[in-house]
Amino acid sequence: MPLTRRQLIARVAAVGGLQAASAVMGLLGVNGAALAAAENYASLPTASVGKGASVVVIGAGIGGLVSAYELQKAGFNVTLLEARDRVGGRNWTVRGGDRVAYTDGSAQVAQFDDGFYLNAGPGRIPSHHQLMLGYCRELGVELEVLVNTSRNALVRPDLSQPPIQIRQAVNDSRGHFSELLAKAVNRNALDQELSAADRSHLLSFLKTWGDLSDKLQYLGSARSGYKVWPGAGDQRAQKNDPLPLQTLLNPALTTALMIDEYPEFSPTMFQPVGGMDRIPKAFAQRLQGVVRLGAEVRSLHNHADFVEVGYRDLKSGSEQRIRADYVISALPLPLLAKVDSNLSAPVRKALGAVQFGYANKVAWQAPRFWERDYQIYGGLSFINQEASGLWYPSGGFNQAQGVLVAAYNNGETARKFGEKSLAEQIEISRQAVELLHPGHARELGKPLAVAWSKIPYALGPWLNHEVAEPDYSLLNQAQGRVYLTSDGLAHSGIGIWQESAAAAARRVVRQLFERSQASPVKQTA
Repeated sequence: MPLTRRQLIARVAAVGGLQAASAVMGLLGVNGAALAAAENYASLPTASVGKGASVVVIGAGIGGLVSAYELQKAGFNVTLLEARDRVGGRNWTVRGGDRVAYTDGSAQVAQFDDGFYLNAGPGRIPSHHQLMLGYCRELGVELEVLVNTSRNALVRPDLSQPPIQIRQAVNDSRGHFSELLAKAVNRNALDQELSAADRSHLLSFLKTWGDLSDKLQYLGSARSGYKVWPGAGDQRAQKNDPLPLQTLLNPALTTALMIDEYPEFSPTMFQPVGGMDRIPKAFAQRLQGVVRLGAEVRSLHNHADFVEVGYRDLKSGSEQRIRADYVISALPLPLLAKVDSNLSAPVRKALGAVQFGYANKVAWQAPRFWERDYQIYGGLSFINQEASGLWYPSGGFNQAQGVLVAAYNNGETARKFGEKSLAEQIEISRQAVELLHPGHARELGKPLAVAWSKIPYALGPWLNHEVAEPDYSLLNQAQGRVYLTSDGLAHSGIGIWQESAAAAARRVVRQLFERSQASPVKQTA
């Protein structure tokens, strides 16, 4: 099957880094700036740009919160409508006692002890996400380092073989490939002609990079770890025997080998102290009196001089209407497509073409056996099984217990996984732990599953760009007095993150600033 443009860029970036990806994008006619949000963090105008013009913002996810926050600072009269009983949207931290309800009527109640939680949605902030890091500074959200990669973590690409430590998989692969390339250089068998000096320099590099012997053979490396670690007295180090090349060519090993080459999955990132929802809660503190929770938007209608939004007050069951000079919809695009509106037919068609992707997490509270017995402090393990990945907590080190995410999948695997019963999902997760950490599945307790396709007012974790890209040129235009913002309307490289939502929101806010200044607004009752 031919690769899509997005897939090609992603794979080249994984292997060759951003420079290689940028070159490919140039050939494909893609602006290299699309690898990062064009919007850089800086305070937007706080003078009375809005002059009291009224704006209804729909949806209190990150995009809606950023929109409302910046508009309020600039002198607009803002109302933020949110159907849930909380702000944050897909930024959702689940703690003990919280209810996880599904659209099929099933529900779970988290049983985590006090102080423990699951970041059901986003769980990390890369260092190049300067918008979100900037808002954390501005709002006083304390951050701590998140360990996203541990070479002590495990990968099991072949379930008939034991798990492999990622340190060994990475370094044995490098050693074998270096040996193959070095032999080709020695035979002058490369397509590209190299001078004698270039060949010498390349061979010298490969000896160091692959830890090759003087005879350009890979015989194992201390980088791959030890069977016996060096110690006191007569405890001499014994390096691990190198894995066979055929073992390392397993395609199921690729993610573990390359994940930290993506900027979005760099080894060290950040997380808010106490849970990712510290960010939306900090926005909400600045927006007191602005946010209306339990307000399920049902209709959106443009008029020449105003916009009218109809919503149901879920607490009272009453139907309400509100008029404003402008509306910013921060709903995920597939959800906006379900709202009754008089948006143009091409816009409704474009919205209807966009589909959600799939993702699931299953979390457990358990004794921290991964630290005690495996020296894994944060990071991810990978397994060629439906659970796909284990995500170890990056904090609370040496505490008695922690929350282990023991299923973290997406795409078609996640679609099928999410269709299974809760009991089946939990059992598959338990099996994944046992396959990577034999004997420890019995220590797992208090499971909680989150299937994003079944979460009300979300119905998915992000957009499925493999099915259809949003019509950026159309949906990024003002629709009369209605503006659309969404993480799906910002190019943010390979990943769809909170940074995308913030970038798209700030872009729309700037557009509204310009429009408000250029055209005095007749105030709406």
